[in-house]
Amino acid sequence: MDKKIQKLLEQASDLAEEQEFEEAILLYDKVLDSEPKNIPALLDKAATLQRMGKNSQSFQIFNLVLKEDSKNVDALVGKGTLLHAKSKYADAIQCYDLALKLKPKFAMALACKGMSLGELGKINEALSCFKKALVIDKDYDLANIGKQKALEILKSRK
Repeated sequence: MDKKIQKLLEQASDLAEEQEFEEAILLYDKVLDSEPKNIPALLDKAATLQRMGKNSQSFQIFNLVLKEDSKNVDALVGKGTLLHAKSKYADAIQCYDLALKLKPKFAMALACKGMSLGELGKINEALSCFKKALVIDKDYDLANIGKQKALEILKSRK
């Protein structure tokens, strides 16, 4: 990737971190104008759109990336989180499982899968996912929060 494109991606990422989403999207679009199949730009744009609540646009981009590279774990997890948000938990789990088949030690995919399993009432399976995620990354917030919630639910059932 040339230096100019790399610099634009870094600037866009910084803007997105600062929640300057519109400006970040403009820079991602600038990159995509010259390199329409730039996967990092597509993924970051999709994630930024998702943070903006523009889920259908984000979903389209994750699908576009998966059409180019069906084994892109970031696109699979991104698509899964959007399906989860639509209460399509079983479909979301399929995305996470595909990502985990490709990258078994992917804490984010495990934690997200745990969240979807929890929504389906499969608390023990969810807890297992959170624990596996925490073995990989002991400080992963989503997994820690999910684990605590799962333990509370299991405790209240006794």
